[in-house]
Amino acid sequence: MLKRAFVAPDPGRLRLRFASRAVLGIVLAVAVCWVAGHSLAAATTGGLAALLALFTVTDATVRGQAVTTALLPVVGFPVLALAVGLHDYPVARDAAFLATMGLGVYARRWGPRGHSLGVFAFMAFFSTQFLHAELGQLPQLYAAVLLSLAATSTVRFGVWCYERRLPIAAVPTPAGGRGLMRTTTRHAIQATVGGAFALAVGQALSGERWYWALGATWWVFVNTTSRGDVLVRGFRRALGTFLGIVAGLVLIVPLNGAAVPSALLICLGIFGIFYTAAVSYSWMMLSVTVLAGSLYGLLGVLDAGLLGLRLAETGVGALGAALAVLFILPITTHSTTDAWIERVLLCVHSCTAESAARLAGSADADPASRIAELESMLGKVRLSLAPLVHPLSPLRMRKGRALRVLALLDDCAREVRGLAAVAADPDASHDARLTAACQRVEAAVRSLVAPGSWTYSQAAVASGTSHHPGAERALAHLHDLEAALVSLAAPLRSSPRAPYAEA
Repeated sequence: MLKRAFVAPDPGRLRLRFASRAVLGIVLAVAVCWVAGHSLAAATTGGLAALLALFTVTDATVRGQAVTTALLPVVGFPVLALAVGLHDYPVARDAAFLATMGLGVYARRWGPRGHSLGVFAFMAFFSTQFLHAELGQLPQLYAAVLLSLAATSTVRFGVWCYERRLPIAAVPTPAGGRGLMRTTTRHAIQATVGGAFALAVGQALSGERWYWALGATWWVFVNTTSRGDVLVRGFRRALGTFLGIVAGLVLIVPLNGAAVPSALLICLGIFGIFYTAAVSYSWMMLSVTVLAGSLYGLLGVLDAGLLGLRLAETGVGALGAALAVLFILPITTHSTTDAWIERVLLCVHSCTAESAARLAGSADADPASRIAELESMLGKVRLSLAPLVHPLSPLRMRKGRALRVLALLDDCAREVRGLAAVAADPDASHDARLTAACQRVEAAVRSLVAPGSWTYSQAAVASGTSHHPGAERALAHLHDLEAALVSLAAPLRSSPRAPYAEA
């Protein structure tokens, strides 16, 4: 797990830049709040707003990210007012908290922007419980949020806007459908039911820190799409929290709230959240726990008992999520994965078509943007299949099939990247056989997403003589791509519960 988090490939040092920019933006936001004379509660609220703006806003374009960032207070301010106003009415407060949770999950149906706004709304309600905010503090909390968003936007869109120089892939949205068949609808209901369980048990454990359990349930549901995904994430959250508590006992409790080392640990926690999020949820949760523990240390309330309570509340939240996805409108890993795999295959076809057009001389063809989209789609497939390929998965046959599918999809991506690289070569020229090879790739994709529409023919991949090195390399990539697509038929078409032996 340590190797995966800190030795994982980081092409273009994107994760390093992502994490470093986050530390800079959040530190600047908190500093601006302090200079403005805000209280610790307001500065903490501002810091949280800055963290969420940098972490959850993932629109496909810089302009889209700026619009979503501007909309955060539009959603967050009413929720802050509602949460503070209901503080002395526990039943109404709990009902409003659960409603905010359900609507926040449901907002994912509107893509990355809906997801960002939903997360911000939930965390606005959560932060008032954490800080015990009162009605008189609202103006200062609003000001702190606005100042923090302005500070992080200055860093993100001005000082350090590396996205302008990179192809940004569109983030896929959850699978569609209508009514209870829609993934976001089911997840919203599951999250609300799981949250109700976590809230009730969490309050039984602690009348003061019960919101930790509800927060754990919420974050288990964020960016998950299936039953298995939620179960694995719940386990990883509990594991990461446990490791973070151990770190807290060793590093944070002995500090007794000392300002400078606590501030350094907070910065380290922020960096860890952003650097490890893409590769290890457990390490991200360790970083979150270190960050939270350091904040409680600054507030002067941290001790071993509080850390133990956090672990217990986290376990309750993860259990609530698990029970909800197992018994309330379950969404199977198989159905979710099939939808993402189909999108990957269609994206493979689009990448091939763009590369072929570029080889044919089209100046408008842009395979690079399709490659970025393909990488994003593959990330969703890996996330969806994570429960099946997890080391603790007891489903050995399904695990073997999932590993085979992932390997073949990686082969497809490798060949598509190679084809795009050839297409970018100005010396590469069009060869009549490239058109035929691209048509066979299209037919192979159609066969996988619409079985029965095409039958593979061995003669279809017979090679010929090329008179141009660029065309020859392109043909080699297309032939290997076709072979990988044909090999995918066996694991994709067989029953997920049937015995499977790799060919």
